[in-house]
Amino acid sequence: MTDVAAIHEDSVDPLDFLSEDSPAGDEDGAESSLSMFESDASTLFPDQRRCLHALLKHRYLSAERHPDHWQVLLANAETIRGRLNELFFELFIDRDHQIAFKRQAVSETGDPLPSLLRDVSHTKEETIMMVYLRQRLFSQRQEGEDVVFVDRQTLLDEVADQRPEHTTHRAMDQKRALKAIDGLATAGLLLKTADPDRFRISPIIEILMPVEKLRTLWTWLMEQNGTAPEGDGDGADTDDEDDDEPDLLTELGKDNA
Repeated sequence: MTDVAAIHEDSVDPLDFLSEDSPAGDEDGAESSLSMFESDASTLFPDQRRCLHALLKHRYLSAERHPDHWQVLLANAETIRGRLNELFFELFIDRDHQIAFKRQAVSETGDPLPSLLRDVSHTKEETIMMVYLRQRLFSQRQEGEDVVFVDRQTLLDEVADQRPEHTTHRAMDQKRALKAIDGLATAGLLLKTADPDRFRISPIIEILMPVEKLRTLWTWLMEQNGTAPEGDGDGADTDDEDDDEPDLLTELGKDNA
């Protein structure tokens, strides 16, 4: 079994982000222009604070889903980066895909840093779907399609095809697969459309799963199904939900939207 890290998800309580410096553009540092509640000691403007809050709350921000926050982030990237750094987060901005997210910082010595994230593992069904979504996005973009869609039934069929033939819990498998689709939609990897059974694949999947990680995941799935080349694993399959699974969304927090 491949040893892998668990996935981090948010466990962030309301926090005060304090600084002695006034935000850029506030020459007088007037507290009255910044205060949003009684005894408010923050030195960030309201739009900067809302952008920071969104980064802490969601898995990611995008120009499409969060246009106001995206513009604020681009205009105040270093200020917001500094506030995230105070909480041991790094800020990642992909201007090509117009996506930004936080991820746990790693010390230069490799020693663990305090974390506001909790570890939660993805299910096998979610893993199968994410591998498929990454492959489908890449394939369709190679054909010149910038926006790529996928149907709910296609995802269900993909999970069913990846199940070993001797698996007998078909009803339970279907239930898990449906739950996995809902989870990926909540996370923003699947974007809802006017048709409840049709989704658009978010480009964040391309950032989360570079080719190297995709290969690791594919090998892991083959091992789970007993189809890995000899020597790559024991080929044993199990329906245990607690199986170790490859690290997928380590950098991202839980999406509460």
